[in-house]
Amino acid sequence: MKRLFALAVLLAILAGGALLLSLYAPYRGFGDETFVDLEKGTSTRAMASELARNGVIHVPWQFLLVRALRPNATLQAGEYRFKRSDSVWGVFDRIARGDVFYYELTVPEGSNIFDIATALDGLGIIGSKAFLAAARNTSLIHDLAPRARTLEGYLFPSTYRITRRTTAAQLCQKMTDQFRREWGESANVHEMVTLASLIEKETGQASERPLVASVFHNRLDKGMPLQCDPTTIYAALLEDRYRGTIYRSDLDNRSAYNTYRHAGLPPGPIANPGLASLQAALHPAHGDYLYFVAKGDGSGTHNFSSDYAKHEKNVLAYRRRQSR
Repeated sequence: MKRLFALAVLLAILAGGALLLSLYAPYRGFGDETFVDLEKGTSTRAMASELARNGVIHVPWQFLLVRALRPNATLQAGEYRFKRSDSVWGVFDRIARGDVFYYELTVPEGSNIFDIATALDGLGIIGSKAFLAAARNTSLIHDLAPRARTLEGYLFPSTYRITRRTTAAQLCQKMTDQFRREWGESANVHEMVTLASLIEKETGQASERPLVASVFHNRLDKGMPLQCDPTTIYAALLEDRYRGTIYRSDLDNRSAYNTYRHAGLPPGPIANPGLASLQAALHPAHGDYLYFVAKGDGSGTHNFSSDYAKHEKNVLAYRRRQSR
């Protein structure tokens, strides 16, 4: 009798050990990868069934056993991506950590809504058409810029984490929320953001942004057209006819965004400026510059001048460098 009892105890110990070992054994019952979306409020039992159904774990009871061993763990909702074999314990640990899958969308300073739409197409989520449609909903910034035609200028450049469940509207909300956090001025928002977008597109040199801002401010004060090349490009983009360079027809375009034909600022931003350009628009350098042209020496910098004769010399110098 004692031998039978001892044997039963031994078998129970071996069985328990086998159960525990099974929690650490790697398993993979799916192909290259699989996604499991655990919605908020999903029970542990439902999680276990969903993980087993997708081949992440072998059987649901393994996950329930880990839960019994870790009763204080908080399992977090979200979408999880599984690409390699893992133990049940490892899967449980990922969900307890909230290791949710997300994409990173990086929006560089100066990107316009068309650039962002292309980047989203590249990620394979939130199609460009859906994003462009959402970017035309100005209700997100109506209190700041009631004259805004789109969200252009208010989609703050940064890196955003988005999931496969993120909608175009939610992404726009994230980006405009970030703009609000960065914008801390009480000046005319729409005019300053529009001006900042021109500054952003004209120079990539941080030290030049206040100088470019001063040129635009001086020209606006004198009623001179801004003659900002990027505005003609944006006008062509809006009409879906930009051909990679500026043509005479672009300079003659009657679009309100063409600052060669129309004095003053365009109706709205032509890109999404970063904080440095926003600050430059608000706090331009002091000076009487009215013109600037690229040096053309590979430095990315410009020559600034206050009279047209000097500007013409700078333009000729630029053209000579370009023709070499």
